[in-house]
Amino acid sequence: MTETYFNYINGEWVQAISGEVYPSINPANADHILGYFQKSDQKDVDIAIDVAEKAFKIWSKIAVPERGEVLFKLINLLEEQKEELATIITKEVGKTYKNSLGEVQKTIEAMKQFSGEATRLTGETIPSNDPDIFGYTVREPLGVVGVIAPYNFPLGIGIWKIAPAIVAGNTVVFKPASNTSLISIKIIELFEKAGVPKGVINMITGPGGVIGRAIGNHAKIKAVSFTGSTEVGLALGRAVTNRGGKMQAEMGGKNASIILEDADLDETIQNVVISGFFDNGQRCTGTSRLIVPRSISKEVIARLVEAANALTIGDGFDENADNGPIIDENQLNLYLEHVNDAIQDGAVLECGGKRLTDNGLDRGYFIAPTVFSNVNREMRIFKEEIFAPVIAVIEVDSYEEALEVANDSEFGLSSTIYTKDLAKAMHFVKHIETGVTHVNIPSNYFENQYPFGGKKASSLGPREQGSTALEFWTEYKTVYMKA
Repeated sequence: MTETYFNYINGEWVQAISGEVYPSINPANADHILGYFQKSDQKDVDIAIDVAEKAFKIWSKIAVPERGEVLFKLINLLEEQKEELATIITKEVGKTYKNSLGEVQKTIEAMKQFSGEATRLTGETIPSNDPDIFGYTVREPLGVVGVIAPYNFPLGIGIWKIAPAIVAGNTVVFKPASNTSLISIKIIELFEKAGVPKGVINMITGPGGVIGRAIGNHAKIKAVSFTGSTEVGLALGRAVTNRGGKMQAEMGGKNASIILEDADLDETIQNVVISGFFDNGQRCTGTSRLIVPRSISKEVIARLVEAANALTIGDGFDENADNGPIIDENQLNLYLEHVNDAIQDGAVLECGGKRLTDNGLDRGYFIAPTVFSNVNREMRIFKEEIFAPVIAVIEVDSYEEALEVANDSEFGLSSTIYTKDLAKAMHFVKHIETGVTHVNIPSNYFENQYPFGGKKASSLGPREQGSTALEFWTEYKTVYMKA
């Protein structure tokens, strides 16, 4: 019998007031329901916020290093449950078990890096103009905050947001993606076992529009950290900031990789496969626009098509699989819609562009890695994020044109250039309009000790992770003292 899971409020697992539930489905087999989850609404959010507000009065008074002890315990729990967590991620997201293990490991690494931040919640001492005045700043928590996580890295991003929020002294109302609710149950269990007191973290499951709107509009929510689509993030940001709250959002990307004539094509194509095809392109920093000189475009396309066709698509637990299924039917249909539009716009489908149904794959949402050539800047496939393993190849006549094309986007998250020309590499780094960039490295490469975020419509507010992780979750108080 399929299990029913509950909201987590004030340290208790409770039913939604509506009494309604929704299923989480295994994308590799749509007939396999992983569990039923609470279909919550505004009333449930209100209760969670009231509980978190009461808990804040106690949690915020606890010494910061003591709050940080939670993360040290969390690291051990993640290590102990690594295989179990990866198994749930593969079942619920569809990514290969190898990549799921990678997500768990990245989460462990992030907590190892971040666990020391509890002793680095520093202010400043600043000389006063008056010799009898001692002036300094302290950083204080905000209050009750909202965390809204996506489906593509449900364990990692959920924990990356919650951890700094609570270490800073805030209390949290957490809204996971509906199609990754099961792994979010594990997130709560991990924090609970790590010693987080009742009411400090509360989780509400349900429709994104309903719960997100309730969190965004609530006057007691002092800040919201969101990862998801640009359309939703910008709308949520307006709601939060219009009432005086703080907003942090990591949103869409249409990331460009430039290949120059002197690049090592063997290594470069391998990197493009990693950044553009693996995890089904469901990484916000993945390569979706490949910009190449006309002089080498035929060779690049041929090599990329060969690499795409060589990938094995299957159930994520198949040790030979390079990719599992895409997340759900909606994302499958969006992929097929973009493929059809690209063909109608005149792009050339070099490979892929279809749903895979052979050998039992028809039970899930499996798609072929896809390459389009003859893409221009007017096409939808050039402009819009698809969140699927689709690479659009754009041909140019010079490095200068390549840079112009790369910057011709409403997004500005990640980018890469492949070249041995140091001067062009440095010029690219200086002039590319993205928050993260790379040279001869896949566009989705990251390490947790560095700040993460984009420009333009890709991000709002302070950066996540690294040395900036606590900035969003605190506010400064300036103190002047005279004896």
